[in-house]
Amino acid sequence: MEELELGAVLGALADPLRRRVITLLALDPADGDRSCSSFDLPVTKATRTHHFRVLREAGLVRQVNYGNRSTVVLRRAELDARFPGLLDLLVAEGMDARG
Repeated sequence: MEELELGAVLGALADPLRRRVITLLALDPADGDRSCSSFDLPVTKATRTHHFRVLREAGLVRQVNYGNRSTVVLRRAELDARFPGLLDLLVAEGMDARG
């Protein structure tokens, strides 16, 4: 949990596409893993890879490899313990953005 540094987390969440990914993961009560391509980000594959690397290196997600494909899982327990209320705030912001 100490690897979750506030600066790195906030830096990763500064990008709206990365916030969207975390919000979508936070909305899944089962905390299932999702393929990176399932998020329908309007960017190239290389840029999508960059965004997920930033999220992983900040400690927001964990990558799970299945041979030639990988998925991400939100590190909900660690985030809730280290930054209580952060995920709720992101979900609320995401809901406000939808109108």
